[in-house]
Amino acid sequence: MDRPSAATQIVVACLGAGVVTSFAVAQGQNPLTALGITLFSAIAAVMVGQVL
Repeated sequence: MDRPSAATQIVVACLGAGVVTSFAVAQGQNPLTALGITLFSAIAAVMVGQVL
């Protein structure tokens, strides 16, 4: 089974994290904090995806 490229993994991870982050911003969270969480989540997901 072929693995998706790292770029594809980043896009999918950002989309997934972005949905939850958008909800958090709508509830009053600081947008910069939300962006940091999204980026951290995307990077962590790609790292795990590369290892597994």
